[in-house]
Amino acid sequence: MFATGIENSIPTINQGRTRIDQMDVCYHYERWREDFDCVEELGIQYLRYGPALHRTFLGPGNYDWEFADEAFAELRRRQITPIVDLCHFGVPDWIGDFQNTDFPRLFARYAADFAERFPWVQLYTPVNEMFICATFSAKYGWWNEQLRDDRSFVTALKNIVKANVLAMIEILKRRHDAIFVQSESSEYFHADSPAAIHRAEVLNSTRFLTLDLNYGRRVDSEMYEYLMDNGMTREEYHFFLQHRLKQHCILGNDYYRTNEHRVFADGHTTSAGETFGYSEITRQYYNRYRLPVMHTETNLREGPNGDEAVKWLWKEWANVLRLRNVGIPTVGFTWYSLTDQVDWDTALREKNGNINPLGLFDLDRKIRNVGRAYKQLISDWRDVLPASSVCLVVPIKKPGDYSDEDAAGRPHSWKLHPGE
Repeated sequence: MFATGIENSIPTINQGRTRIDQMDVCYHYERWREDFDCVEELGIQYLRYGPALHRTFLGPGNYDWEFADEAFAELRRRQITPIVDLCHFGVPDWIGDFQNTDFPRLFARYAADFAERFPWVQLYTPVNEMFICATFSAKYGWWNEQLRDDRSFVTALKNIVKANVLAMIEILKRRHDAIFVQSESSEYFHADSPAAIHRAEVLNSTRFLTLDLNYGRRVDSEMYEYLMDNGMTREEYHFFLQHRLKQHCILGNDYYRTNEHRVFADGHTTSAGETFGYSEITRQYYNRYRLPVMHTETNLREGPNGDEAVKWLWKEWANVLRLRNVGIPTVGFTWYSLTDQVDWDTALREKNGNINPLGLFDLDRKIRNVGRAYKQLISDWRDVLPASSVCLVVPIKKPGDYSDEDAAGRPHSWKLHPGE
C-alpha cells in the first residue's frame, strides 16, 4: 500500500486557549479537491485521512457531517482508499483533554457512528501515535492538558489506549472485516555512558506501553509497577488483557530522524539522529508483536540543495525492502504528508505560521522534488512487490469494488486487486 496522508493534527496550546488545526493552516478545507487531485497525480491509491474531530464531533450524539460527507464521497468516487484517522493529537473543547476519563466512552460512540455513516470504509487508525500524544500532552507539557508528571502521563496513556480499543470494538460490530493500521511512533533510547544505561532501559520499556496495552500483551514487570504506582488500577490493566484485538491489526510505525534519542546520566535526552535506522528499530517492534508491518510516516525537510528529502525517501525505502527481504511481512509505505506542514519546527508548541517544506507538494500545490521521486518509485515498484516470496493475503476492499449493496451500503460481493 503506497500511501500519503493529509495532516489533521488538532492539539491545543496556551492552556487550551489556542488550537493548532493543520487542515486549516494548510488550506485543506478550501483546497481539498486539489489535494485529491495531487494524490491521483502521484498514482497513490491509499490516503491516511480523517475529518477534524473538533469540527465534526460537537457533543454526545451531535455531529456536523457536512464536510466529511462531501470529502469521503469524493474519495469513493475516485477510488482512493482512506485509512481513516479519527483522532489526531487533540479532542473537542467540550471534552477538554486526555485527562478526562469520559473520553474513551465518548470517542467509542463517535467511532461507532462514523462506521455506520460510512459502511464502505474498512481501514482505520482510530487514535494516531498514542505514545506521542500522551507524552507531549502529559509528560512534556507541550499540548492539551500541558502536564509534566508521571501520574498525568499514565492517565493520558490509559485513556488514549482505552479509547482506541473501544473504538476498534465498536467499528468491528459494524464492519466485521475492519483492519486497524496503528500509526505509532517507533522510538529508541541510546545510553550515553554506563551511568545512563538503567535510565535508557526504562525509557526503552516505556516506549512499548501503548502498543502492549493496545494488543493485550502483559507489560514488563518494571512497567507494571510504574503503571500501578501512578494510578492505573488492576481492573483497568486487566481490561486491556481481556480485549485482545491484535488479529485485526497491522503494526503501522513511524520513523523520523528525531525518533532516536541519546540518554544522559542525569536523565535528560537529546536527539541521536539516525543511528540504528528504521529497519533495525522496526525489527525490535516486530519481534515483540509479530504483526504485519506498515511504514506509516516519514519525511525530511527539503533543504537548500533540493535533494535531501529525495535521498531520505530512497533510504527509507531501502529499509522497507530490507525488512521484506529478511522475512518480515511489510505491507505498506507512506510519505507524510501530501503537502507542506506548518509550525512543526516547534512541534506545534507555538503558532508562528512557519511553513515546513516536508510535503510531496508545497502549499501552492506545486509538486516538490520528493513528490516526483515518490511518483517514480511507486511506478517502478508497484508491480514488482507482489512477486515477493513474502506474501500476506489481506482482503482489503477499495471504494467502488462492491458489485451490489444493500440499503445500508453493506457489500454483497467484492473483487481482489493484483497483489492482494
